[in-house]
Amino acid sequence: MFDRLIGNERAKETLRRMLRYGRVPGALLFVGEEAIGKKQFAVEVAKALNCRASRGVEACDECPSCVRLSRFPAATMNNSETGKSIMWSEHRDVGLVRPEKRFIHVEQAREMEREANFRPHEPGAAARVFIIEEADRLNESSGNALLKTLEEMPSTTRFILITSRPAGILTTIRSRCQTIYFAPLSPTEIENFLVKNKHRAGEEARLVARLAGGRLGHALTFNLDAYLEQRDQMLTVLAALCGGPQPDRARLLRAAEDLNDPKRKDEYEIRLGVLETLIHDAWLLSLDPTTTKPGNTDIRDRLTTLSVQLDSRRASRWLELIEQLRGQLAVNVNRKVATDALFLSMASAT
Repeated sequence: MFDRLIGNERAKETLRRMLRYGRVPGALLFVGEEAIGKKQFAVEVAKALNCRASRGVEACDECPSCVRLSRFPAATMNNSETGKSIMWSEHRDVGLVRPEKRFIHVEQAREMEREANFRPHEPGAAARVFIIEEADRLNESSGNALLKTLEEMPSTTRFILITSRPAGILTTIRSRCQTIYFAPLSPTEIENFLVKNKHRAGEEARLVARLAGGRLGHALTFNLDAYLEQRDQMLTVLAALCGGPQPDRARLLRAAEDLNDPKRKDEYEIRLGVLETLIHDAWLLSLDPTTTKPGNTDIRDRLTTLSVQLDSRRASRWLELIEQLRGQLAVNVNRKVATDALFLSMASAT
């Protein structure tokens, strides 16, 4: 049932209306940021189409069809590569396709074309449903093969394409889909979900909810202990930049050395992201220290103190410099030299 999914009430009502009038398009395109629940909505649509004991227009969530349809192979749900073109749920009429390595290949698209031509296998099933994750990863060959399928699709087949980057999908494919947009969830919605389902409680739930960026999937997998350690290091950088009348360059260079510790090389970009979050919070507090709610709510007082030395021009320039470094990481750049240059450039920014 859609009620068990949090947020995106407008999307829920659109889908309910389609189901109520029996007008679910052959192809739907679910667009929204990563990890906000688009796949769960797609599974709920597949349930509603194939439920044996519907409650109005929605699935009962209890019949054998609903129960088996929710069960995908474990490797499918945690995004491990399996090498299979279509990964079927325990319900033989609902399958999921995702990129193999970098792309969704033409062989996967052709298998979907073959399978789409069969009528539903399961007793009482009304539709075969194919959920395509990261649909923007269709390459030219697989995109054209899928386009052919969409042009000649049987009435008992439905495709649900999921993406956070709709511009990466062929225009001809997008034109054959009805697009439904999904918004990030509010911190309150995520916090309530975490508490209700006993994932986290109290201040911890509140903090994770604000740091998840509207993405429930991130909130559920958020490693708070690791984040707090990373944040402590990046607070050192922010304090060196705006903790006094002049930036502490020696302290910044020590922080750059710590950031490039070989033992934590896999966290390099993550820590840059944490630094961006702290800068953004301090910037907001410098504009309105009384009503602004920073993501890092538990250290609001410390960020407020640092924000006194911060103005919009400097904060904007710092974020720009970090993004420039992110772009350089795509090539073979010396990270130690690049980090030293970044922090010294940030110290010199006016």
